[in-house]
Amino acid sequence: MHGRYGSDVLSGDWRAPRRGRAVEAPAELGSVVEEVTTDWVGEIVAVDRDLYTLTLEDRRERRRTFPLGPGFLLEGKPVILVAPPRAVAPPARTRTASGSVAVRDVRARVARASRIFVEGKHDAELVEKVWGDDLRIEGVVVELLDGADHLEQVLADFGPGPTRKVGVLLDHLVPGSKEQRIADAVRSPHVLVVGHPFIDIWAAVKPDRIGLERWPDIPRDVEWKKGVCAHLGWPHAEQADTARAWKQILSRVDSFADCEPELLGRVEELIDFVTVD
Repeated sequence: MHGRYGSDVLSGDWRAPRRGRAVEAPAELGSVVEEVTTDWVGEIVAVDRDLYTLTLEDRRERRRTFPLGPGFLLEGKPVILVAPPRAVAPPARTRTASGSVAVRDVRARVARASRIFVEGKHDAELVEKVWGDDLRIEGVVVELLDGADHLEQVLADFGPGPTRKVGVLLDHLVPGSKEQRIADAVRSPHVLVVGHPFIDIWAAVKPDRIGLERWPDIPRDVEWKKGVCAHLGWPHAEQADTARAWKQILSRVDSFADCEPELLGRVEELIDFVTVD
C-alpha cells in the first residue's frame, strides 16, 4: 500500500547539486566557459601556470582573469578547471650540436692514437660543447697545450706518425704573429696546425649571444679577458672572476650556430685530418 504522500523526499542523494557534481577539466585554449559568481561567459584565451589563473574573452572582446579551480560551467556542467597537461617533449634531436647527423645507441669508440691539441681549458670546453658527440663517436681525444709556446716539445714527446696524427688549434693564427712562426716550425705530413683569427677563444662565440654588437677593442696593455669583463661590467679582479665570466659565455652556446664560421671550419678540418686514413 503506497503512502499518501508518495516517495520519500529524503531517499537518494538529496544533497547532489541540480547540475551534478563538479569534475576536473583541463582549461583548454578556445573552450567557452562561464564563471558562476559573475556570470561572465567567455573563451579561454590564456592560462598562466605560475599564477594559476586563466583569462576569458567575451563576445565584445573584453577580457577578465580568474583563478583556476572550481566555479565554472563548461557546456552547462560544473567543472574544476586545471592547467592543461604540458606539451609532450619534442622528439629526440636528430642533429648533434655541431650539425652532424646524430647516431643513437652507439658506444663511444676506443680512443685513437691520433690527437687534437688546443691551447687551453676554455678552448677544450668550447670544442667539447659543440663537437663532443662527434669526437666520442670518432674516438678522438682533445688535449691541452697550456699555451702555444710548448707545442714543439709536446710534439717531440708525442711522436706523430702515419697512425698517430696530430691536429692543433691555435688562437690568433694570423700572418706575422708568434703563433704563425710556431705553426710553420712544426708542420709535417702528420701534423696539421690551423687557427682562428681571434685573440682569444671567447671571441669565437658570436657577440650577440651575450648582448654585444661586437667584441670590444681592448688596449694592448690590458689583459684581454679582464678588459672584456670590465666592458661588460662583470667582476674581473681575480682569476676566479674570469673563470665565472667564461662559464657565463659558454652557457650561451648550444650549437655550432652560436660560434663564428672562422672557428667552425677549422675544427671540422682537424677532425677530418685525424680520423681519415
